[in-house]
Amino acid sequence: MSAGALDLPAEYVRLGLRFDRLEPGFVDAFTGDPRTRAQVRDEPAPTPQQLRDRARELLRELDAAELPADRTAFLRGQLTGLECSARKLSGEPVPFVEEVSRYFQVDVTLGDEATYAAAHAELDALLPGTGSLTERYAAHRRREECPPDRLEAAVHALSSALRDRVRGQYGLPESETVRYEVVTDKPWSGFNYYEGDFRSRVAINADLPHRLSQLVHLVAHESYPGHHTEHCRKERGLVERAGRVEHTVFLVNTPECLMAEGLADLGVEAAIGDGWGPWSAEILGDLGLRFDGHLAERIAAAAAPLNRVRQDAAILLHDRGADADEVAAYLQRWSLVAGDRARQQIRFLTDPLWRAYISTYVEGFGLLARWLDARPADQPAADRFLRLLDEPLTPAAVAGELAAA
Repeated sequence: MSAGALDLPAEYVRLGLRFDRLEPGFVDAFTGDPRTRAQVRDEPAPTPQQLRDRARELLRELDAAELPADRTAFLRGQLTGLECSARKLSGEPVPFVEEVSRYFQVDVTLGDEATYAAAHAELDALLPGTGSLTERYAAHRRREECPPDRLEAAVHALSSALRDRVRGQYGLPESETVRYEVVTDKPWSGFNYYEGDFRSRVAINADLPHRLSQLVHLVAHESYPGHHTEHCRKERGLVERAGRVEHTVFLVNTPECLMAEGLADLGVEAAIGDGWGPWSAEILGDLGLRFDGHLAERIAAAAAPLNRVRQDAAILLHDRGADADEVAAYLQRWSLVAGDRARQQIRFLTDPLWRAYISTYVEGFGLLARWLDARPADQPAADRFLRLLDEPLTPAAVAGELAAA
């Protein structure tokens, strides 16, 4: 950055903090100088138009800031997402598909119902018996439910085992810690609150039933090697060592969210890989909590294409004019979920702050899984995954690497 030039990364941080003044929760995490946050808190409350204009100003100034190419690309994506959020906050109508594209650098379309039908056929073969597939799938899920009073112990056991693996594979700061708590009345199943200094608080929503076979995915996603691990490594590397202040703030509805959620959803594959079902069944079996790990792994693989149904629901709601009843029926048909679960999903999809966020899971996992699989033949998966933990990659950059490969 040339002498006298605008400190654009610092101005980006201030802009992100200002969004939280209008939309509490917009700042997912802030680990920077507390004085900066205090100064922003003491400013007159901004208007959405002021935030929009400032995002545009910073975008215009970005090339003149003479930052490294990866830093410029990261900030361009973030500021583009913020500009769109400001337009939404001001009441400007933004089509849903455009909103997702501006936030996350991906284009979304409806999934293929033939693919969903094929997944149903595979599940039908794995779950023989009487009754409809929806009924048999629901019965299987109920058999796997973790007793609510054992949830905390199960989470701690899996967290400890995953932490040991991640420390050996990827490395963690010696002082890092994760604290778990059970909460209710939330639109999500779990949430990582990164507090800085290598500490996280992970909240788990007890309103939803948690299946024993899925707890390893939840803990891997939120903690090891997911959100907590990424935050720790980027705080140590990008912030402390490289001085990249823009990584002291984590903002909702920006490209970094898609990267973070895709990375976290790959957590079990990156930490354990094939055999995760029996691995987690053995750990929980020591607590007297039992499920068929081999069957769970096969069912999870068969059901994986159905994850896209949640994004279809958002497109139908916000882009195709479907009402909540139609979307609930669509979710129940293709996701094989009960009515109450469908309504819980719709609650997330209609939350003003979170309505586009489902695409971070669907598109993030798909993009990063393809990128992980496309690594050079002599590169271990752990080395490729380490780039996600350490580098300021964007969805556009990853898509570019895939195209080049």
